[in-house]
Amino acid sequence: MISTKDYSLLLGRDKLKSVCKAISVLDAILSQDWEYRYYSYNKDWAEDEEFFEMRDGDGDQMLVLFRSDGCVINGYAHEFEQPDKAQLTSNLPAIFEEFIFGEPVNSVGTTFCLWTTEQRNWEIGEIENHDNNAEEFLTVFDGNPQTYADWAVTYFDENTIDPSALLKLATAIYAGQTLNKAMVLSVVNQLDDWQLLKTDLDEIGYTYSF
Repeated sequence: MISTKDYSLLLGRDKLKSVCKAISVLDAILSQDWEYRYYSYNKDWAEDEEFFEMRDGDGDQMLVLFRSDGCVINGYAHEFEQPDKAQLTSNLPAIFEEFIFGEPVNSVGTTFCLWTTEQRNWEIGEIENHDNNAEEFLTVFDGNPQTYADWAVTYFDENTIDPSALLKLATAIYAGQTLNKAMVLSVVNQLDDWQLLKTDLDEIGYTYSF
């Protein structure tokens, strides 16, 4: 299981970006109401920056910044004590400082932080014996569509979602296949607003044909 104690299985920046987009697309299909989504993605967060967010509605959040020269993950588990942020971000590259110490991260909080650049593998700051629940946040980043499908069936509505159909769709989207109406309708009986889904997909930066 991926955690700040063992992040050897955490995907590289480009593959991680692909997974973040994929699970945001799946969330947009399963819940057109943004308020009830776990995952969202904005490819036009700022110049040369893309943004991914996880929020569980109970106070836990994960904010991820993607740049052409690196990626940084900020996690906040509301039931865990926030350690000294200076230690959590020790040796943080300057390119991430505005994000990590600015908004919205500053208001959200930080219980764990990981980063990578083109020259380095994933790194963390100086933390020892610090419980942060990071594994609950980072598990979905293993690159396996089954991981998302298992979670989504329980989170959204296990009585209305066909697990096998969801896994098939998730596998296709993880692979970057162009989304079409038949794929969407394989997991939802009907979609209330196709234009809204198009808007969401444009924001995420995922290809579709409908």
